[in-house]
Amino acid sequence: MWKILVGFAVFAALALFLLSKGGDIDMSGEKHGIDDHAPAASAPAASAAALPASAAASS
Repeated sequence: MWKILVGFAVFAALALFLLSKGGDIDMSGEKHGIDDHAPAASAPAASAAALPASAAASS
């Protein structure tokens, strides 16, 4: 019986060690909805950045 308890304790310690070294692990369960990501570049800024390059190529 004591071997089972020691084996469980060793396995639990190993599992916690591996989870702590694993990086960004989310144990909070299912997520519903959109995650918060960086906002996309706005269309006017992207076209304004491309404007000087196209104007230089046409001249």
